[in-house]
Amino acid sequence: MHGPYDALLLVSFGGPEGPDDVMPFLENVTRGRGIPRERLLGVAEHYQHFGGVSPINEQNRALLAALRDELDRQHVELPVYWGNRNWGPYLTDTMAEMADKGHRRVLALVTSAYSSYSGCRQYREDLYAAREPLGDRAPQVDKVRHYFDHPGFIGATARAVVDALEQVPAGSPVAFVTHSVPDAMDEVSGAPFGGHMYVRQHEAVAAIVADRVQAQTGRRIAHELVYCSRSGPPTQPWLEPDVNDHLRALKEAGAPGVVVAPIGFVSDHMEVKFDLDTEAAETAEEIGLPFARAATVGTDPEFVSGLVDLIKERAATESGAAVDRVALSPVGPWPDVCPAGCCANLRAYKPTCCGED
Repeated sequence: MHGPYDALLLVSFGGPEGPDDVMPFLENVTRGRGIPRERLLGVAEHYQHFGGVSPINEQNRALLAALRDELDRQHVELPVYWGNRNWGPYLTDTMAEMADKGHRRVLALVTSAYSSYSGCRQYREDLYAAREPLGDRAPQVDKVRHYFDHPGFIGATARAVVDALEQVPAGSPVAFVTHSVPDAMDEVSGAPFGGHMYVRQHEAVAAIVADRVQAQTGRRIAHELVYCSRSGPPTQPWLEPDVNDHLRALKEAGAPGVVVAPIGFVSDHMEVKFDLDTEAAETAEEIGLPFARAATVGTDPEFVSGLVDLIKERAATESGAAVDRVALSPVGPWPDVCPAGCCANLRAYKPTCCGED
């Protein structure tokens, strides 16, 4: 059932699990980027607001358990490993462990659904770097394709929005939120397919989910794609509008309330807990705008089942079987192997896994 693969590797961002972890974690994330320490201290306060603990590692443990259960249910016999880019368990350690156990071909599942440098290519760079010290012992690594428009992700997201709409007045619009990135990063995302794929994929998801919600509720849903977590110097253009600015604009336009749906995140990252549940919620309260935050897909059974379907799809493809590659948007399905020049690193070239370059 799993074709050529002898292990599954969950690859994620990682996060601190205590107050003393916060600054070392942030230094890992920003190494080589020249971020001023004052900026890191400001971001560290976000984490200290929650006791220095990011929710992401615990959510990855929950996803691992849910994947294990679903793999068993679908009779897919694969051992499951987990490695992070920026905090333990580190990807380099997990790759070495898999090599020590004799695994030769691994399928990586990344906790990022979209195309961008930070959401795809940077993970592929780190996979390469984790393999490099192992030489001939290093397992070959493939990657599950982007799943932004897969039915499992869409279905779970739409249900979460429907549930949130019940918490705000009728006629409230939906603000679909994702992490802002520099305009230049968006421009080169999916460059072989015309670029700007980071925005195009999110816009496609927002439109599909809005249509799904309308079909389920019988009500037209006004919506817009907005952004959170902008960083970097003020002189560098980043994707806008910011979610807080958008909430103020909705209030001025007479919106009865708002649902904020974090479609750019598969679980409640710090950006969701602080930028939305804290800052955006405070903005909404300050301006008197009824506010509800839709759940992330997390371990929703439909989402997890969809991930296992994607694992089986890739295994079947690599085994030479004819496969129906399901996608719900005009920009999908995304290729199994990222083409050359896709989501370029604008600071410096680094070699990657799981791509033509």
